[in-house]
Amino acid sequence: MAVFLTEDWFNEVDQIASEVGELNLPPALANMTINLKVLDSSGDVEANYAQGYLHKGLTDAATTTLILDRETLQNLISGFDINEVMGAFMTGKIRVEGDMSQLMALQTARPSAEQKQLFKRVYAMTEMA
Repeated sequence: MAVFLTEDWFNEVDQIASEVGELNLPPALANMTINLKVLDSSGDVEANYAQGYLHKGLTDAATTTLILDRETLQNLISGFDINEVMGAFMTGKIRVEGDMSQLMALQTARPSAEQKQLFKRVYAMTEMA
């Protein structure tokens, strides 16, 4: 197991993603690139969501940046309920910089079976700190 958002965790995610292969993402998810700035008392983490999963570091390709704390991200990932995501946004736990239109696409996008499999494998090897 690897601690969520550590160097080891990102390396394991990349390895699992290469094993899973093509994710057959719906267009809304395939074309989505979002930066994340995760605020944490032990050190902030920069990541990006692209190609259906999280990568380490920010990317210039993103037009949207989400700013949230580690606890909020962990809660969202553990249950990934779109209503919970919207609630976190509405209460200010998620701040958005840039183009919000990509986020609106999440309301109707559904992950592919392959992306669900990737998520299950990543979640199984993840230790929440």
